[in-house]
Amino acid sequence: MALNKAILFSTLLFIPLVLSDDTVPAPADKAQLNSWFEQNVQPLASRKDTLDPALVAAEANPRIIKLKSDGSGEFKTIADAINSIPNDNTNRVIISLGPGNYTEKIKIERNKPFITIIGDPNNMPTLVFDGNAAKYGTVESATLIVESDYFNAANLILANSAPRPNGDVKGAQALAVRIGGDKASFYNCKFLGFQDTLCDDKGKHLFKDCYIEGTVDFIFGNGKSIYLNVELHVIPGDQQAWITAQARHTDAEDTGYSFVHCKVTGTGRTAYLGRTWMPYGKVVFAYTDMSDAVIPDGWSNNSHPETEKTVLFGEFSSTGPGSDTNNSRAAFTKKLTEAEVKPFLTLGFIEASKWLLPPTQVPA
Repeated sequence: MALNKAILFSTLLFIPLVLSDDTVPAPADKAQLNSWFEQNVQPLASRKDTLDPALVAAEANPRIIKLKSDGSGEFKTIADAINSIPNDNTNRVIISLGPGNYTEKIKIERNKPFITIIGDPNNMPTLVFDGNAAKYGTVESATLIVESDYFNAANLILANSAPRPNGDVKGAQALAVRIGGDKASFYNCKFLGFQDTLCDDKGKHLFKDCYIEGTVDFIFGNGKSIYLNVELHVIPGDQQAWITAQARHTDAEDTGYSFVHCKVTGTGRTAYLGRTWMPYGKVVFAYTDMSDAVIPDGWSNNSHPETEKTVLFGEFSSTGPGSDTNNSRAAFTKKLTEAEVKPFLTLGFIEASKWLLPPTQVPA
């Protein structure tokens, strides 16, 4: 018996303990996506040795700020709450929002990391403003601008209420969000706007279980991001629409967008999955259900045929009437093999094992 126990103990010592694995690709079966994610994005307590040390320290003693939309919380506005956070902050600050509308323009500067904004998933608060490019410039028009690292958001509606561009008014672009910090996550958030809804500007990001709508370039920028189980809704009414405009400038830049188990909704065969904005744009759609909103060509060279040799616009195992069921995609579309798509299916694409945590729970 003693020998058997010794053998069992010795065996257990050599069983690998996987707490966050950046190398396991997302499953082909969408029903297994959440269990795959939970297995590979474990809570902080079990991963302190692999996460960024600054993140582990920041999560040790979080500060919670509770706000109400009528201004009767700890601070009157979200901006006031953010202003109360010291520069070069080293502790997690969780701003918990009650239901209702928060009509304000919010900017989190680069020297205020470790901020979380969270709402109730059953009664999601709305952050809304009507800024546009004519008044603020395109990238500064966003309702929420985040330039700091380690930002988290969950259960929020993030909206820009500026009028829909009609082609007659200059500067009508209006962002809901610009995320320019590194190591940011968005869980169960809705991004509402028309042109340029989400500026996925720079840094590594995760968007999971979200909804993003728009008309023209409604996801754009030079971030390196994974979109998991995200609905991409093409708002009808324009003769042409573009979902992505990824801004990779050179082959040396380590950026790109990966859409995995997402859903493109809308109708009308007006939408391109993406267009050439910068010459080395990199966008991949895998296991995505595409409605007939997607035009058969799928991708646009934006009248720059020379970029067809430099962009990477790839697809793998997608379904639906807007997918490439009839081999009708633009000739420069990359039909990825299993080996080629694997890097876009793993959390290593955003080095998640170093920083990504499960969604924050609503404070009691």
